[in-house]
Amino acid sequence: MFMNLTNAAEPIADPHLWLEEVTGEKQLEWARARNAESVKALAESDEFKRLETRIRSILDSKDRIPMVSKIGDRFYNFWRDGKNPKGLWRRTTLEEYRKTEPVWETVLDLDALAAAEKENWVWHGATVLEPADRRCLVSLSRGGADADVVREFDLEKKTFVAGGFALPEAKSRVAWRDEQSLFVATDFGPGSLTTSGYPRTVREWRRGTQLAEAALVYEGKPDDMSVAAYRDLAPGFERDFVQRQITFWTNELFLRRDGALVKIAKPDDANAAVHREWLLVELRSDWQAGGRSFKAGSLLAADFEKFLAGDRTLHVLFEPTERTSLVGFATTKNHVLITTLDNVRNRLFTLTFRDGEWWREPLPGVPEIGTGSAIPVDDIESDDFFLVTSSSLEPSTLALGAVGGPAPEPLKQAPAFFDAQGLKLSQHEAVSKDGTKVPYFQIGPHDLPLDGSTPTLLYGYGGFEIPLLPGYEPIAGAAWLEKKNVYVIANIRGGGEFGPAWHQAALKEKRPRAYEDFIAVAEDLVRRKVTSPAHLGVKGGSNGGLLVGNMYAMRPDLFGGVVCQVPLLDMRRFHTLLAGASWMGEYGNPDAPEEWRFIRGFSPYHNVDKAQKHPPILITTSTRDDRVHPGHARKMTALLMEQGKDVLYYENIEGGHGGAADNKQRAFMDALGWTFLARELN
Repeated sequence: MFMNLTNAAEPIADPHLWLEEVTGEKQLEWARARNAESVKALAESDEFKRLETRIRSILDSKDRIPMVSKIGDRFYNFWRDGKNPKGLWRRTTLEEYRKTEPVWETVLDLDALAAAEKENWVWHGATVLEPADRRCLVSLSRGGADADVVREFDLEKKTFVAGGFALPEAKSRVAWRDEQSLFVATDFGPGSLTTSGYPRTVREWRRGTQLAEAALVYEGKPDDMSVAAYRDLAPGFERDFVQRQITFWTNELFLRRDGALVKIAKPDDANAAVHREWLLVELRSDWQAGGRSFKAGSLLAADFEKFLAGDRTLHVLFEPTERTSLVGFATTKNHVLITTLDNVRNRLFTLTFRDGEWWREPLPGVPEIGTGSAIPVDDIESDDFFLVTSSSLEPSTLALGAVGGPAPEPLKQAPAFFDAQGLKLSQHEAVSKDGTKVPYFQIGPHDLPLDGSTPTLLYGYGGFEIPLLPGYEPIAGAAWLEKKNVYVIANIRGGGEFGPAWHQAALKEKRPRAYEDFIAVAEDLVRRKVTSPAHLGVKGGSNGGLLVGNMYAMRPDLFGGVVCQVPLLDMRRFHTLLAGASWMGEYGNPDAPEEWRFIRGFSPYHNVDKAQKHPPILITTSTRDDRVHPGHARKMTALLMEQGKDVLYYENIEGGHGGAADNKQRAFMDALGWTFLARELN
């Protein structure tokens, strides 16, 4: 069997192409047979069952912090535990939430709903009509897929609205315009989706009319990534916006005013948001504006109306340095909260416009090494925020503060889910092939024997400008660290640890830099005698699955075991499968011969050497993953089996891109991975 490679540099035979048919009976029979092999190899021992039970107890623990969001005068939480595996959407008052054991009022019981409707519903959240806070749009997924159904819900009556807004299953983008209308970007039939499988038209849908009659607001191009529209509902600042996502990294933002669309004059690769009177712009490349030069990675603010009129007076809220970067920003009613990284360590600040200038103040309470985030409580009504902190050895804490107020008030402290006594967290640097210094975090015993004997897991991602930080991971702690093993987090290029430049250093033809960085960290661990190749394993999912797939193909001599989860692996066809076309800005276009030449170099499916000895590998995926196609994992497994490699495979029939639809499934999937690593690395 050959793939149709129009304009490609070369035809490539793919005898496993048949496995791309996701729900075919023959394909599912193949997957079930592989599942049975993995269960027999890993899941029948008492040790596995004890670990699975331990993980499930952590996931279901009633002592976890119930994170909340404010709607009206109450605080809402979505909660899963052993009694409510699909979950409860519930609410309480702030006064009650402050208590050790709050009294909760159930708003929606997802287990009861799933039983009544005979559907495996997975919660995908709710979009509230502000500032009235009486109606919302509830999104529900079948089995955990990205696609979901949307239904209007009455928060006062705690019921779905009979005859209310309702959307069938699709990868929709929906937002309230007012109580009588929605902005809807969804599957309207043939020609309404992009090549990435997302909506390319957005319409205004009036209550009481048919969805098919909704008036067209904007239509993108077929090869765009997606389009969406939303309304700023802040009183006094009500405005409509349309966003065209051209690629994963470029977009256009329009103000919809007086029936026309006014393009916001920002760079296409910059992200923009509007809050009250302010336009906030986050740069991914250098920008010349108003006679000034602004660095990539900066966050800028401008008076929105003046900017529309041509005034290019821009205030710098954050400017990066070589080792500092912006992680993100959020707004309270009158302030901006920014989260930064300083040598891959979180730092938080509040920004306030006063006397014609923006003033910056640090938010205290973030661990020296660890994670911290400031989350606005209600950006329409208050300047309150939640402060969440943790580190690899310190469980999460939740506090409530107000910008300009006293020190945040502690509200919740998560318990320790594993024994951290005798463990330490430290930061190190490896030197990559081109001389770049690559940081990594190491968690392990204080008295680590530096003789290369310690089982060590190296984890990485290295893509899409996503940074990795040493947060509290109770399952890794219980399954791995408690046994005095070592866990390592690599901050390789392709991620966002040092801003856009760190990410762009591993884009497309530069992708090998990410893999060279990961190899450098692995070699540094061996050089320091923390571990040795026989005891060194790697794990990664999604783009991280591509990362560890390349470690398997490129450096099989360096690792003793590989866990590859919901991965991309066939880089010749990734852009033709599900959302894959939207990632060509990250990896390149395989249909362009000059780009396929470099892409092939990091396509594990095409680079495994049959004659080479490779370490054992566990590959996992989900049938319901409608983001990264399960065909990647299936075909790689079939190839390795054909070559006589030591490979195990497990496909969760549900679960979506997260790999599991509920805590029971997640506990099983996690236990598989940790059991495999323990077996291979000890």
